[in-house]
Amino acid sequence: MTTAIPVLLRRGATAVAAGRVALGLTALAWPSVPARPWVGASADDLAARVFGRALGARDLALGLGAVAALQGRGDEAGPAWAWVAAGALSDALDVAASLSSWRELPPLTRWFVAASAGGAAITGAAAAASLRPEKAPA
Repeated sequence: MTTAIPVLLRRGATAVAAGRVALGLTALAWPSVPARPWVGASADDLAARVFGRALGARDLALGLGAVAALQGRGDEAGPAWAWVAAGALSDALDVAASLSSWRELPPLTRWFVAASAGGAAITGAAAAASLRPEKAPA
């Protein structure tokens, strides 16, 4: 059984979006839980909890938007590509933020965070490219 690449990319985008919703809900309820692998012990500080909740809200909104948009038929992707691309951009910027503070981040878990955000960014970018509607010739 062969599955077309665009179908696999759409499934990947849906999985990333669902994971984003779960991460967002977790960060809103317990912001130090997803923040600890990223920033270490400072995840319990007030500032980290506030920013953790804000990032959780961002991920929840991006995830719900993408999941909703991806529910359409494959030939009616509509805004799905834009939601998926926005999520990929936020993941790529999370990697950039990690790299900018690389030496100060926890040595072991910084690799996990960078790899998971980088993988989500690559998956999202590829999926967004496959979902983008073609422009009609003028």
